[in-house]
Amino acid sequence: MRFLLRLPQTHLRKLSCSMSVLMGSKQFLEFCLLPSFAAYPSSSSSSSSSSSSSSSISPSYSSSRQVSSVSRRFRPVLASRPVSKNSPYYQRTNGLSSYNSISRVPTPVDTEEEADKRAVLSRLVTLRRKLAEQGIDAENCPPGQSSGLICPTVSISVFLTYLFICQDLSTMWMLLSLMLSVLKKANLDCPLFLWVHQCEGGNSGEKSLSLFIAPDGSSATWNCFRGKCGLKGGVRADGRLASADPIEKVERKITVEGIELEPLCDEIQDYFAARAISRKTLERNRVMQKRIGDEFRNPDLSSYMIGSSPVCPTLLIVIAFTYWQRGELVSCKYRSLTKRFFQERNTRRILYGLDDIEKTSEIIIVEGEIDKLAMEEAGFRNCVSVPDGAPASVSSKETPSEDKASRIVIATDGDGPGQALAEEIARRLGKERCWRVKWPEKSEDEHFKDANEVLMSKGPHLLKEAILNAEPYPIRGLFPFKDFFDEIDAYYHRTHGHEYGVSTGWKNLDNFYSVVPGELTVVTGIPNSGKSEWIDAMLCNLNHSVGWKFALCSMENKVRDHGRKLLEKHVKKPFFDADYGRSVQRMNVEELDEGKQWLNDTFSLIRCEMDSLPSIEWVLERAKAAVLRYGIRGLVIDPYNELDHQRTSRQTETEYVSQMLTKIKRFSQHHSCHVWFVAHPKQLQHWDGGAPNLYDISGSAHFINKCDNGIIVHRNRDEKAGPLDLVQIGVRKVRNKVAGQIGDAYLCYDRATGLYSDSPVTPEIPERRPSNRY
Repeated sequence: MRFLLRLPQTHLRKLSCSMSVLMGSKQFLEFCLLPSFAAYPSSSSSSSSSSSSSSSISPSYSSSRQVSSVSRRFRPVLASRPVSKNSPYYQRTNGLSSYNSISRVPTPVDTEEEADKRAVLSRLVTLRRKLAEQGIDAENCPPGQSSGLICPTVSISVFLTYLFICQDLSTMWMLLSLMLSVLKKANLDCPLFLWVHQCEGGNSGEKSLSLFIAPDGSSATWNCFRGKCGLKGGVRADGRLASADPIEKVERKITVEGIELEPLCDEIQDYFAARAISRKTLERNRVMQKRIGDEFRNPDLSSYMIGSSPVCPTLLIVIAFTYWQRGELVSCKYRSLTKRFFQERNTRRILYGLDDIEKTSEIIIVEGEIDKLAMEEAGFRNCVSVPDGAPASVSSKETPSEDKASRIVIATDGDGPGQALAEEIARRLGKERCWRVKWPEKSEDEHFKDANEVLMSKGPHLLKEAILNAEPYPIRGLFPFKDFFDEIDAYYHRTHGHEYGVSTGWKNLDNFYSVVPGELTVVTGIPNSGKSEWIDAMLCNLNHSVGWKFALCSMENKVRDHGRKLLEKHVKKPFFDADYGRSVQRMNVEELDEGKQWLNDTFSLIRCEMDSLPSIEWVLERAKAAVLRYGIRGLVIDPYNELDHQRTSRQTETEYVSQMLTKIKRFSQHHSCHVWFVAHPKQLQHWDGGAPNLYDISGSAHFINKCDNGIIVHRNRDEKAGPLDLVQIGVRKVRNKVAGQIGDAYLCYDRATGLYSDSPVTPEIPERRPSNRY
């Protein structure tokens, strides 16, 4: 018989001719049916096979039940898949008349209620799976009611974890973009981004997360009631966004008698006395007590903690801080002597002591109720406390109106959460009307934490002094002058150096112009006047005198030609043995090698190797990198017309030049780096050979308006006017009178080496002050 179980379809075809003998076999029926059941034919059967076994029929079984059972057990054994109604083996009797009498019972039709139940169960399965993806185990949370759970520590998915350990940032973004595109095309709901936080109910593991599942299983929302967490969210079974607050809470009306408050006992008063809080202050603020004991499970009391650990059910008396608004009790917060908190459920959330600032223009905000009481001991009644210590955020409903308070003193705790709370309060209320308290020093490396600690250790006078000495809350971009007094003192005593500017290397020019870190110098002149040559010579002088390094963005020069010019000025010999070198011997190989090392140590090149022109943003970005990597102190941009000057159709060239020069000046000031910007003049009409002025620069008058120094380089081209190697350096603008003045200096140019020297034909100019430069 075992071969039937192994290969039922194959062997049934071979046995189809003897099916009556097989089905009439007692051994086969006993093999297929349950051990406690034996199959017998109906009493109406007249065959010999049925009559031979009739003597063993048990009277307790009816023929119909026997035949039906045989039919149910027979089909799964003989077929490897469900037997079709059209199959020749479907309920064939093969001579057993009792089988033909089987009547098919119709399958009962599900009612509408049962269909709804199955739909709810299906949604609950989907919903609990999505909650599990958020780290919330909702298997034991019934729908239609709130359940208390431990707030989860949400971890990032395995895919994101892999992304974060990628060494290549580009690879990480590529994988992330690919994953997002796949999910979008497949219309999948995958929690790639999960909020990571570390709550878990605080140190005590309290069940601070309230989870509510809708009765129909369509959605779920959760909210952590710990003040330092504030996790909230929602999810729907159908994938749509769910509101984190689907339940409209009805505010409870409470009274002193209704929540069974009572006056403070001696033990509680002694506790406050140890904290320097007087009985008078407690009575005025209506601080009371409550006996809880076994009543802790009262449904009107919040089962979610505000502090770091749950309330111990064995406590009998807790402090009750009553929250009043216009004479009405609207909430109550409880505190045990071991600093464990809970509060009345579904009550109004307001600032503690709100009535005390009703008609005041100056208020003080602290972090706890005891700190508010401490402020009153120091003489400040216009003080309020946030309701839940240092929460993750402060609701706009909890903050004073902008129309009432003109000065707000923030006296939160000095720890990290307290400072975060201060920043959030200042941001919501406006930093321009906020002052912050700096708590006194407890030791050399530690400050007092809060107002009550100062009151207990130093007394009310020092606490009052700390409040009166509160400093304006810092606003980005707005500073009092005292913040810069140290810098002004260093400038006065010249401790930073270069206060007068750095010498250019030419005595004739130092009286008019010196190089000050953080300034912008615009240099112009007609073509072939030696603007670039003069700047290169000055850079060499600055490097030799003070060791400055520079970044060169010179688009007009090839690298090899620019290197040759700089090497000639450094070695003081011509690079080639050519006519321009006259009788001066060219530099040898050893001097060349030494000069190349000097080039590499002194200069960095900013060059755009692509066909497109570089923009000013691109240049300044590379210059910033040169400051951080090589420590450059000067930047040369030569010239202006070699930059990319794309602008919008609505922006004029004058507006563009103004914005460009502003960016350059900000870079210069921020990195204390002097910038030389070369700009060509526009086409001069009826030029008589004289030097141009700064207003002749092509583009805009902003070149002279916005620069710190404006210089014109002009070479003499008339033999009658003087030597042809005479170069006029005209200083036409100096913003910093300490660094120079308007005037002209004359230098001689050496064509063989590219060096400049003071000209003996320089006119007499009275000394402004003794030259005392670095």
